[in-house]
Amino acid sequence: MKHAVVVALSLLIVAVAVYLGGSKWMIRHETMTFFDQTRDRPVQVDIAIRRDKAMQAQAGVVRLPVAVLNHGNTVKFTEYSFLANLFAMRGYMAVSIQHDLPSDPPLVTKVGEPYVGRLPVYERGVQNILFAIGKLKALYPNADYDHLTMVGHSNGGDIAVYFAKMHPDQVSKVVTLDNLRVPFMTDGKFKILSFRSHDPVFKTDPGVIPDGEICDQAGITVINTGAQHTEMSDRGPDSVKQNIEDMLDKYLNDDSVLAPVDTRKPRIGNPGPDARRAPPGPVAQAAAPAAAPSH
Repeated sequence: MKHAVVVALSLLIVAVAVYLGGSKWMIRHETMTFFDQTRDRPVQVDIAIRRDKAMQAQAGVVRLPVAVLNHGNTVKFTEYSFLANLFAMRGYMAVSIQHDLPSDPPLVTKVGEPYVGRLPVYERGVQNILFAIGKLKALYPNADYDHLTMVGHSNGGDIAVYFAKMHPDQVSKVVTLDNLRVPFMTDGKFKILSFRSHDPVFKTDPGVIPDGEICDQAGITVINTGAQHTEMSDRGPDSVKQNIEDMLDKYLNDDSVLAPVDTRKPRIGNPGPDARRAPPGPVAQAAAPAAAPSH
């Protein structure tokens, strides 16, 4: 009886949202800050969830899939609402995590070090994700934290891929928007979708994306958007966001095949040496200006 009432109320919420003419009304955003005492560090998160799905999950009718969104350098965790809302509309609980603090040192490039000196940043990101998920389990117990969809842009995309490398049994899908440093896994344990930019400044390291044949075998889909690297957030034009939303929506539909598109050589061949080590160059380069995410 309780389940029937919850379903009826959920349908009423959907009907009201349709009447009001806006899908955004259906989505509830909640921002909260947790404090990790072991690291003396606050971890801020934004939760996006459909109101009817939240009600159903609270009643134990459904178990929500979870998508973890990771922001690019200098871009705030709340600046990917076009992605968070899409996942929420698909019935996910979208969890956006703020990884960087004003007190953190700037992102720099250090030639010759693993992932050109970014490894500590990725490890911190993994700790943030695990800590936030641990806290959310108590608040949203009826969510699936064992099959995460990891999402990220730029440096956040590298965090997403690195998390999947470290915790492959906890990940079901990976979606990146122009991650540049951490190579994709080719063991085929989960599907990978990667949107790539066409940008003269932000270049993907050799070895990050396998060649076409390996991508096909490993379940890696690469889409060249033609967009600029810095356009892949809420700051970008609506046309870029709409294109990403359309392709991502198809990808999330397990019952359909991602439609063929003219992606202008979607596979990147001759990847070259392992991208964890940068090619010869200056000893260090400063991160990108504060107005744009660093690669």
